[in-house]
Amino acid sequence: MVRIAIIEDDVHIRNMYVLKLKQQGFNVKGASDGKEGLSLIEQHMPDLILLDLRMPVMSGQEMLKRLREQDWGKNMLVIILTNLSQSEASMDLRLLRIEKYIVKAHYTPKQVVDAVTEILVRYKK
Repeated sequence: MVRIAIIEDDVHIRNMYVLKLKQQGFNVKGASDGKEGLSLIEQHMPDLILLDLRMPVMSGQEMLKRLREQDWGKNMLVIILTNLSQSEASMDLRLLRIEKYIVKAHYTPKQVVDAVTEILVRYKK
């Protein structure tokens, strides 16, 4: 079963995506900030991560930077799921290898699930 981690501080958004992805047959775990997310990812070893950028304790960008520093995190598939436009995001983010950048306000939950599925198929997960 494909494992997905959702790192999102908004509990309603996180729970909605956990539910939507579980309905598609995925094994889904969620965390509310980057620090909790890193711990979850190390334990859960997901096939794909949905990552918000603006979060308390540790931002998504900092979490991603730390993830990429780990041998086990260098090649994990990551989709940024945020309300921060790409032009507002740090240029350093592009160096941290992400599969897709999704602005929440521009995508329906179904479109996000479709993007997850498309990336998993592309990487044969």
